[in-house]
Amino acid sequence: DVQLQASGGGPVQAGGSLRLSCAVSGFALDQYIVAWFRQIPGKEREGVVCMDGYDGKTIYADSVNGRFTISRDNAENSVYLQMNSLKPEDTGVYYCDAQRLFYRYWGQGTLVTVSS
Repeated sequence: DVQLQASGGGPVQAGGSLRLSCAVSGFALDQYIVAWFRQIPGKEREGVVCMDGYDGKTIYADSVNGRFTISRDNAENSVYLQMNSLKPEDTGVYYCDAQRLFYRYWGQGTLVTVSS
């Protein structure tokens, strides 16, 4: 079965850091574009960052650029999101995503709560 399991969320104070992990099973992650999305209460799901599977190029949302860093470990079949200088507006459920050609997989999210 295909699974993308996000973890690492939790409560944190503004200015703090969290590292999210996304463990992938059921397919090999290399050559896939991987991404993190978030669902903020009352808003539509938005893209946070994506990373190309071939050249590692990344695109960050303006709201997180300079604070968040995506990384991947193809040997571990995992994707990570290092989040620094967190703000209350970063609160939401974070999801990992992988896509290639006609295939796209979502994972269960992990809740991040940033208090002021």
